Amino acid sequence: MRRAPEKEMPHRINEAITAPQVRVVGDNIEASVVLPIREALRMADEMELDLIEISPKADPPVCRIADYQKFLYQQKKKAKEIKAKAVKVVIKEIRFGPQTDDHDYNFKLRHAQNFISEGAKVKAYVFFRGRSIVFKEQGEILLLRFATDLEDIAKVEMMPKLEGKRMTMVLVPKPKK
Repeated sequence: MRRAPEKEMPHRINEAITAPQVRVVGDNIEASVVLPIREALRMADEMELDLIEISPKADPPVCRIADYQKFLYQQKKKAKEIKAKAVKVVIKEIRFGPQTDDHDYNFKLRHAQNFISEGAKVKAYVFFRGRSIVFKEQGEILLLRFATDLEDIAKVEMMPKLEGKRMTMVLVPKPKK
């Protein structure tokens, strides 16, 4: 029966560190010092903590004296905080026909205003069916009118562009001052 290989550890710790000299840092150390690996391991052992290689590419490699499990927990916690602070971009689509009526236009304009006030990008497009492609100028005029109606709360990220049977334009919320 074969066993699956153990999950590789992200950091080298204690005896797994191969460098002859290391720069030692940690909570209990006043200033970072360069020590031979044996001396650094002895210091960590005296404090009943682990020697963790943080930056192996530095010259000499930087090692921290800390409890390895606590160190991993703090790393995961930092990564989770960074992920939570990351901005999630939402794109809402609004579809028009080349001869969209004023009432429908105003209805969709109000929806776009709500989406932009919530911080979402708005992708507005005019869909041309069959022979309605001959009205592509009307579609472009409609999208430009849409952009000017929203210019106080949004800016155009991508000007109207014809892609196959649809003319697309992207609006993004203006940054708040």
